Parts: sequence; structure tokens; C-alpha cells
Amino acid sequence: MQLRAWEGKWDGMRAIATTGQETAALWSRNGNRVSESFPEIVDALAAVLGHRETVLDGEIVALDKGVPSFARLQRRMHVRAPSAELRNDALTTYYVFDVLDIDGTSTTELPYLERREALSSLSIENPRIKVPPFWLNVDGAAMLEVAKKHHLEGILAKSINSTYQPGKRSPSWIKTPLRAKAEAIVAGFVEGSGSAAGGIGSLILGAHDDSGALIYIGSVGSGFSSRQRRELRERLLEIERPTSPFTIAPPRAIAREARWCEPLLVCDVEYREFTGGGLRHPVFKGLRVDKTADEVDLPGRH
Repeated sequence: MQLRAWEGKWDGMRAIATTGQETAALWSRNGNRVSESFPEIVDALAAVLGHRETVLDGEIVALDKGVPSFARLQRRMHVRAPSAELRNDALTTYYVFDVLDIDGTSTTELPYLERREALSSLSIENPRIKVPPFWLNVDGAAMLEVAKKHHLEGILAKSINSTYQPGKRSPSWIKTPLRAKAEAIVAGFVEGSGSAAGGIGSLILGAHDDSGALIYIGSVGSGFSSRQRRELRERLLEIERPTSPFTIAPPRAIAREARWCEPLLVCDVEYREFTGGGLRHPVFKGLRVDKTADEVDLPGRH
């Protein structure tokens, strides 16, 4: 049995940082330079490392009352030159959990614990740069409870002997996300295509806000069997209607492809986060026969 170290999983944007003779820079996981979007992190890297050559791996996180908020981070992700006001309102921090190179020497072949020791030796802690802790000899269920208590995205179990494998999903790193569950009203569907042809491609979901208005909360396209896709389509066609049931119009991209239905059916979904604009990473879990649509409020309100 492999011995594992446990880390918290931060709900943010994965990024590689490079420092050295050139200006410090941040790179997305697909290789795009994103330094201009997060100048406070770039400045912090330059302050703590100067011209020292390093390659770091971590997560860019925006906190809301001390809790990682992907919704807040989204306000920064596509802004190349954020204003001072936006930077203050959605301040970001770089949570560094691994090191790939120090002073021109690759560390990727070192085992996990040695890389963490090398990372610690860099002494890069700063208001905008954090090196989150890891734990040994801890029960996984207990770690999940700690992550849940602190509103983290989940946990990671990493073999203490694992090397760093750039660009690969290593079986030595196992992610266990925490997911919330909510009821949602089925307001329509999008036709399936490819392997989903003849069934639904996704369900269009709604819930009631505090005023009782039915509003769009996202779409779910995963979690269905082929049979469920066909059966749901047949059932929704029986209650199809020509117009949207939403009080507030959903996004145009959704409305263009939608086939609407009477908002009568309620389903269960699991999701990562509700940003206000929609459910993040929802998964269909099934229809509810014990709930009526008028009982369904926004996620987190019940």
C-alpha cells in the first residue's frame, strides 16, 4: 500500500509560474501567458524570488470572506489589464503546491516529500503567495470533513514517492472533490446528438428566487444513461410548450437551442458550486417524485 500525503484542493485556476532573469510570468495549463491578468501575483513572485530561476506549480485563488470563490475569480480570468478597483474587489493569491525547477536544475524526478522540502526552502510566503500545508498519517474521511468545514473544493491524495509528471494525469495523485446537492426544476431540454441522438442532450434547469420568480440556474448534460436520455425526451415532449417558462429570460445561447416544457418535473443534481449565473459541474442524479416545483428554491436556500 502506497503511503500518501494529503492536501486541500483549492477551487481556482491552475497556473505555472516562472521566475529568473526574465520578468516573472504566469502560464495557464494550456500554455497561454496570463501574467497580465494577475499583476499582484507577478509582483509578489518578483519580490520574494528576485532573479532566482524557478518553475512553480500552483492554483490562483480569489477568496470571498476567507473562502475560495470561483465566481469571484471569474471576474479576473479574462481581464488582461484589471483596474485597481477590480484588483481590490477580487484580489487573488497564488497557492503553490509543487516545484519543477530550482536554479536551472529540474526537480521533477524527486519524490513528493523531497519536492515539498525543496519548495519550503525557497521561503516564498507572502500576502499574495502561500504554500499550503500537507498532512501525513491522516484518515481520508477525516480530511474530507476538514475540507468541508473550511469550504474547500475537496482533497488530494499524493503518493509520497511520486515524481512530477508534466502534462499527465498521474495515478499517484487522486482527487476527491466535495459536491453539494440541490433540487432543480426541469424547464426544457436540448436535443441530443451523436451517441445521445434520439434523447436529450441536456436538461435546462430553473429554481425560484426570493420573490418567487422562476430563474435559469444552468444546464446539466452528464449523469444520464442512454435509456434515461430517451425516456426523459419522451416525457418532456408530453408537456412541451412553445415559450420559455422563466420569469427572467435565460441566456440567448441557451434559448436558441431550447425546447421548452411546463415546469412540473423536479430533479436532483450534484454540483461543485452555484455562482449565481449557474451551477458549476452539475451531474444529474434522478427525478424526484416527492417534491413539487413550487418547493424548489435556489441552490443552498433549502
